[in-house]
Amino acid sequence: MSKRILVVDDNYANLKLASDVCACEGYLVDRAIDADTALEAISAHTPDLVLMDLALPGMDGVALTRHLRTLEATRDVPVVALTAFAMKRDEDRAREAGCDAYVVKPIDTRALPALLADLLARRSKKAETVENALPQ
Repeated sequence: MSKRILVVDDNYANLKLASDVCACEGYLVDRAIDADTALEAISAHTPDLVLMDLALPGMDGVALTRHLRTLEATRDVPVVALTAFAMKRDEDRAREAGCDAYVVKPIDTRALPALLADLLARRSKKAETVENALPQ
């Protein structure tokens, strides 16, 4: 079964590029241009991973990531910050909000697939460990 990735970005070119990279890797891709459409997409299909632009209109990506960490369905879903910001404090802010990785734009289309595969593999391994620890 294919993994589902939600790409959240208000810039069409960035949204298309990230979505295309994910689709070329065989992932199912949902798109959102802001926090509201992201939450709608999540309620329709819980993603296995979220690529999150931090500079969204309205609720920004940091606040949305914090919100996702409070929801049962998305608490453990890896979130990758996508940002044009390259300052250390910006990365710290993203990680404190719950982002698992930090990618500076423009996206390195050769490195992104490996990062996604690694985060998804870690999530699967963590889920397996939890399942095996449950009483039968």
